[in-house]
Amino acid sequence: NFYKFSEHEISEIMEKECKLFEEVLDQVKPDFFITTETALRQHHLFYLLCKKKGIKVLMLNFANWGNYCYISENYHQLDNFEEIFKNKISPQTTFEQLQKRLDEKILSNKLTNFYNKNRKSKSKKIKAAIQLLFISNNDNIKTHYTYFGRKKSEVLFKEIKNLLKFWCRQWYIDNSFSTRIPETKPIIFFPLQQEPERSLLISAPNYTDQMKTVDYISSCIPDDYILLVKEHPTQGPGRGWRNLSDYKSFKNNPKVKFIHPSVSATSIIKKSKLVISVSGTTSLESSFINKPSITFVKNNFTLIPSIQKLNSKHDLPKLIQDSLQKTADPQLVGKYFDILEEQSFIFDYLNFQLYYHSYFYFDGNLVDVEISEKSMKKFLVDEESNLTTLASEYIKKIELYKN
Repeated sequence: NFYKFSEHEISEIMEKECKLFEEVLDQVKPDFFITTETALRQHHLFYLLCKKKGIKVLMLNFANWGNYCYISENYHQLDNFEEIFKNKISPQTTFEQLQKRLDEKILSNKLTNFYNKNRKSKSKKIKAAIQLLFISNNDNIKTHYTYFGRKKSEVLFKEIKNLLKFWCRQWYIDNSFSTRIPETKPIIFFPLQQEPERSLLISAPNYTDQMKTVDYISSCIPDDYILLVKEHPTQGPGRGWRNLSDYKSFKNNPKVKFIHPSVSATSIIKKSKLVISVSGTTSLESSFINKPSITFVKNNFTLIPSIQKLNSKHDLPKLIQDSLQKTADPQLVGKYFDILEEQSFIFDYLNFQLYYHSYFYFDGNLVDVEISEKSMKKFLVDEESNLTTLASEYIKKIELYKN
């Protein structure tokens, strides 16, 4: 956001990172790499190097389901899930029971709560601004490439500019996007992903331009259908919405309609014939309501037959036609979530994040802070119960891999 790197600089940074990471791994020779989900590029690079060297990865995954988390070798994939799914007997359940289960543990409610609280304290935002503008020496700008160009004046200017953009975009969305689900034509639902975000940049690099994806999907759906597009509800609070030109580019496309982000995704799914999602959980949630779906990324939930994985962009027209004929099996959906809960443990990851953002980072407004030993000790005492649970789960997994 503050500095445009040349191709040479990018290559040099990548080369130095690889050499440093390999040097560390060769010296330490670890048996295990304990990590959270790999959200940033350099983090993911280190993870890939560990896997290449045969180092066992223990990744803490947020299960996107209630307060459940699990530890596995790969991002958002339980270990040996396919074998477990094959051997487990399907429970007797109905779509009505599944709907109730979804209402209790749906991810969107957790994310909405997270973004409603994160960075919302005005007092801490003012304190963060004072810390950055008047107390910090901003030395990182000279030594850390991720801080290049982040002059104090530039940061302040960008914050004000982004706030004005947010208000302008919010006004356009409120006045241009309908809050009513169309009923004149059958609907195919495409929810947008928040961006920039790992779920696109790393998991689905061929679909990072979501406006192009919308345009392509609209060209693949049957002529008598509408592609209903919904903005990700956290794109506003998390990223300030998109450029207005992105939304306006579809004003002349009769097959594409944008719906207001406040409209419940569940209510849209109920009135849709098909759900298409790049890598979000909406594809999975649709199975609770007996709706077929397509996802562009490999997930454990594609073992549910009503959820199909797109392998090639050119296959999409046929895959849409095939998917429109499918229905979900409540027993298989119930089995998937029984396995997910059995293989997971309770750890409220989002609330844990909210607490340490508030405690250390001025409510998430400033991460370049100095953390004292006294402050860290207090945090560890306050979170002892949560961290003890987490540590015991890692120990269980280490012992399992050892055996």
